[in-house]
Amino acid sequence: MASDFRLKEQLPNLTKKIVETYATVPGISHLGHCPLPNYEAIIECCEELKEILYPGYRRREGLHLGNVTYHVGDLVDRLHDKLTQQIARALRHEAGACGTESEADFEAKAQAMTITFLEKLPELRALLATDVQAAFDGDPAVQGKDEVIFCYPGLEAVTIYRLAHELYQMKIPFIPRMMSEWAHSRTGIDIHPGARVGTHFFIDHGTGVVIGQTCKIGNHVKIYQGVTLGALSFQMDEDGQLLRGDGIKRHPTIEDWVVIYASATVLGGLTVIGHHSVIGSSVWLTRSVAPYTTVVLEKPKLRMRSEPVDELVAEANYEI
Repeated sequence: MASDFRLKEQLPNLTKKIVETYATVPGISHLGHCPLPNYEAIIECCEELKEILYPGYRRREGLHLGNVTYHVGDLVDRLHDKLTQQIARALRHEAGACGTESEADFEAKAQAMTITFLEKLPELRALLATDVQAAFDGDPAVQGKDEVIFCYPGLEAVTIYRLAHELYQMKIPFIPRMMSEWAHSRTGIDIHPGARVGTHFFIDHGTGVVIGQTCKIGNHVKIYQGVTLGALSFQMDEDGQLLRGDGIKRHPTIEDWVVIYASATVLGGLTVIGHHSVIGSSVWLTRSVAPYTTVVLEKPKLRMRSEPVDELVAEANYEI
């Protein structure tokens, strides 16, 4: 590679200018001795959790009842250590306790939280089995449940959401959002870990789906690509700052057995979609819908215009 070393002599000065911004530009640097959760470690935990939830479908082949106990035990042991360390980092940073409370105190809290979380995995497997069944029952294109587990981005996103939701419920900072945003980047499906989702949940196709923090979804709900379950407006405090967190209901409630078709938008914390309702494609809703209601746009009109084309040009293009 040909390099002009005279130009490289400018790099030390450039480095100095960049480092100076670490002191003058606030809010986007994390420098010090209080480490944040490690992104790669959290992804590794997600992959290992999926290996436990869906044994035989992921990295390890040849599993059977004779060796699966050893395999899962090894995964659980590794997860215990990794999650304890990462949760301790999150707790310490959230508390702003660098140098004020011993590392052992945060490690102890994190270990207890990790054990509590890992104990939920059997229950989560049973819940995810209903999501797999919903995908199989709701999509005539799928040939079997194996195909759902191997291939469906909706199940991938819902799996990570259900894991992240448990951590969110335990008030563990950072990590649930790291998990859900990783799933978002992989699938195009954005489910906030604070949302509450019932059994037999199916997202078909999935790309562009957004489910907000305070959304509540019942059982046997099916939604398609491009659906937004979002906020209509944001409340402010007396200083004009956004009121944050899940204490204020900003996102809609979707009751049992609802189907929401592609690109529909449902907004508002007071908006309730009654059970057994159907929301058609591209509908925009900001008010509640009674049970057993079908909401569709009026039939749109298509306008087609044909431009005159020279016959010789058309023939030449066809021959090319």
